[in-house]
Amino acid sequence: MLQKEKVSIIVPIYKVEKYIQRCVDSILQQSYSNLEIILVNDGSPDNCGEIADHYRESDTRIKVIHKKNGGLSDARNKGMELVTGEFTMFVDSDDWLDKDMIKTLVENGLNFKADVIQTAFYYAYDEKLLIDNRYYKESDPSVLLNNKGLMYELVKNEKVKNFAWGKLYKTELIKNIPFKTGVLFEDVYWAHQVMHQVNAYLILHEPLFYYYQRNDSIVASYSPRNLDIITGLKERHRFIEQFYEELIDESYKTILKTCIIHYNLLVMNRKNDKNGTYRKKIALYIRENESAFKNAVKDDRQLRRQLSLFSLHPYMNIGFLGGRKILRKMKILAQPRGLKQVSI
Repeated sequence: MLQKEKVSIIVPIYKVEKYIQRCVDSILQQSYSNLEIILVNDGSPDNCGEIADHYRESDTRIKVIHKKNGGLSDARNKGMELVTGEFTMFVDSDDWLDKDMIKTLVENGLNFKADVIQTAFYYAYDEKLLIDNRYYKESDPSVLLNNKGLMYELVKNEKVKNFAWGKLYKTELIKNIPFKTGVLFEDVYWAHQVMHQVNAYLILHEPLFYYYQRNDSIVASYSPRNLDIITGLKERHRFIEQFYEELIDESYKTILKTCIIHYNLLVMNRKNDKNGTYRKKIALYIRENESAFKNAVKDDRQLRRQLSLFSLHPYMNIGFLGGRKILRKMKILAQPRGLKQVSI
């Protein structure tokens, strides 16, 4: 029996000795106190397990699981086994929360009778905070989406991100939908299954979550495992074809964008694709589905151009993107709308 208005927070822990205290302290200091905090030590080789045990001794709301390393998905799934709250939230252990985040989400969720509530978030760097205000301003009224509107926004991945974190879920919705293990970008495999069941999805615009950005460059740390995101999007596309036929073109656009981005990243990191095996697979997939992609991007001038150039030769598209970047640096082309820096 789930406990009414109680919030269960699952925090997977692995090699975050430097950050874990900031994360857990931000949860313990919440103005909303009806919490259950589940710390899952995923076989971390540093002192994270001892730190978690120390927190358990200091606060009765904390539960600790120690397990062999199995990855983020496995840790979240293990944490779900102990959940007793009406609501569940996932927090990665290098992120942290505003002190009123959970109170705000619970109160608004109850008021709007929402199944899932999301808040805006900061991209938090050591020296700055950035916020994405391209679609909503902080002062805008909250937005309530029905299922069709939600699924459109999820596939588009602008106003509703695929991230599992930064959202408050009714536990009943997610308790029987485990995260896929052994993959990167596990949220892409999971989110559409959850949102398919949602009737009321609430978007709040006040940034209450701090999404920490480590200094690792995606190019420097890139590996073929990152291609799991394309596999996940293809899996989701089959789901879209079955349940949301009207979103097929939008899904194709997202897959195409992602394929092109990862092809370019593989070019920049050729040492991990010496024989071009992964690039060839991406190019072949685009070629085999070219007619579907062309139909999907017919109203998207920029993506249509990239597809045309890529079809002639992938390096032509890379050259086009590089040239456009140079023109922006020379201020001949306007900079694209992006993230806004705010005071810390």
